[in-house]
Amino acid sequence: MKIIRESPYIWRIKKYDNMKVDAIIFTDSKTINNSEYQEAINQLINVATLPGIVKAAYAMPDIHWGYGFPIGGVAAFDKDEGIISPGGVGFDINCGVRVMITPLNYKDIDIDIDKLIKEIYNEIPVGIGSRTKFKFSVKEMKNIIENGAYWAVSNNYGISEDLNNIEDSGKIIYADSKKISSEAIKRGSNELGTLGSGNHFIEIQKVEKIYDKEKAKEWGLFENQIVYTVHSGSRGLGHQVATDYIKIFRDNLKEWNKKIPDKQLINAPFNSQYGQDYFFAMNGAANFAFANRQVMGHQIRKIFKKIYNVNVKLLYDITHNIAKLEKHNINGKEMDLIVHRKGATRAYENQPVLIPGDMGTSSYILIGTAKSMKLAFGSSAHGAGRVLGRRQAKRRLNSSAVINELKEKNIHLIAKSKSTIVEEAPEVYKNIEDIVNIIEKIGISKKIAKLTPVGVVKG
Repeated sequence: MKIIRESPYIWRIKKYDNMKVDAIIFTDSKTINNSEYQEAINQLINVATLPGIVKAAYAMPDIHWGYGFPIGGVAAFDKDEGIISPGGVGFDINCGVRVMITPLNYKDIDIDIDKLIKEIYNEIPVGIGSRTKFKFSVKEMKNIIENGAYWAVSNNYGISEDLNNIEDSGKIIYADSKKISSEAIKRGSNELGTLGSGNHFIEIQKVEKIYDKEKAKEWGLFENQIVYTVHSGSRGLGHQVATDYIKIFRDNLKEWNKKIPDKQLINAPFNSQYGQDYFFAMNGAANFAFANRQVMGHQIRKIFKKIYNVNVKLLYDITHNIAKLEKHNINGKEMDLIVHRKGATRAYENQPVLIPGDMGTSSYILIGTAKSMKLAFGSSAHGAGRVLGRRQAKRRLNSSAVINELKEKNIHLIAKSKSTIVEEAPEVYKNIEDIVNIIEKIGISKKIAKLTPVGVVKG
């Protein structure tokens, strides 16, 4: 394997052996030469061997090891000749981020932050196995699965304007509840409006810096403004969908998958019955995730209304774990592709791109560019990317030290689990500033605003 440096932040591995396309990595020399990332790079090379892949297999600067595909991976497959793979989406289908903006200035809430995050913590169920006070019937769950955020808004969890600011308007039409198992529906029936655990969070944030004043004004952003971010996904329902279809593919597509270099890359021809069943089930789970973030975002909106009597608007809601049917220009020809983004964000031209940090680090609001459409199927990074596994973090860090570190930064934290505090400490992630600077220098996204946390709710 030979890695060629094409520019300061773009590296290419020319196809060899069973690779059908090249592998392209967006990163710096420090990361490309770090042996800890070799496993993730090997995963990217494996992705480049899959049937029907076009152009290249891509890795964003936040690349790290994942199930099958690396996290931070992007790969597109010809709709007619290509595949769909649960490992290219992940277990948390449509894990994503929404940013909501208030008219408040930091000085309006600085003495209330503890009160504010306690109200949120009491309203939004958080942590492993968190359950909502509602339990939906199978019929209603199927409605949610097929209508996503539309269901939420029509049931008074939001306003119609919200739907204009969600990827796919919060409802992917290629969804079919009949393709989702009763076990998955059961798991989701009392999880709507819950945060979960791990890297999921709710953050009250301050707009620390504006980089593009004209675009920021258009989007309703200003310095010292209070906004909040919700980072969550499809909860147990999405996990069950992934688990179910991995088993279905293993049981029924052994001959088709006999040559894959890694069993975690199990896949189905996209146009086969198995491929279509997974596609429609996955999109149903994605709709559930859109509804989940819509419900949480609106519940927090009501808290701001109660305490401060202000109206809160949705800036944008975006997914970073999904496979989508999209049209892209490949060598002068428009093609229908199934684009897998796993730990990667859609970054279409002029679209908001949301890249969250975690607890003690900044988050960024960016804008997609025309160059992104040419370079990587309109894709960008989704976060900082881990440098320490959860077990490593537990061995090296303790919760008291992390809490004290956050206090020194004047960041208020409320968390259900001390384990989560350690597992999601700022030290376990790459430097978010490096990630954002790399994608801006490559030209696939452009910075609009920097957000810093002032209050954090974790599972």
